[in-house]
Amino acid sequence: MPRMIFVNLPVADLVAATRFYEAIGCTKNSNFSDENASSMMWSDEIVFMLLKHPFFSTFTSKPIADAHTTTGVLIALSMDSREEVDTITNAAANAGGKADSREPQDMDFMYSRAFEDPDGNIIEPVWMRPDAAMG
Repeated sequence: MPRMIFVNLPVADLVAATRFYEAIGCTKNSNFSDENASSMMWSDEIVFMLLKHPFFSTFTSKPIADAHTTTGVLIALSMDSREEVDTITNAAANAGGKADSREPQDMDFMYSRAFEDPDGNIIEPVWMRPDAAMG
C-alpha cells in the first residue's frame, strides 16, 4: 500500500472551503465526508481533510490557531509546469482565496508562488526543472 499524507485543516465554513479546494483541483471523496468534514483528494496519496472547528477540536487539546494572523505550516505542492503554478494561484484567487501572499519566487530552475485558502492556510505551488530536481 502506498504511503499517504492527510493534511487536516480546521475550517470556519465547510461548504465554502470545499468549493475552494474543488476550484484548485481537488476531488471530494464522499465516502469520508459528512456534515463535519470534507475529504478532498489532491492525488491518490495526498488528501486535505477539511474539518469544522468543533470537530477539529476533538483531535487536539490545543486551541485552533487563526491562520489569518499566524503561520503554523506551509504546504508546498509540486506542479508540472510554471503555467500550472500560475493557473492554480489564479484559480485560488477566483475561488475566494488570496493570491501571492508573498512575492513569487523565480530562480530559473524553480518557480513558486503562494496563496491562502479562505481560512488563511498558506499553499505554495512550485515547479522545478526536472534536471534540477534530480540533483
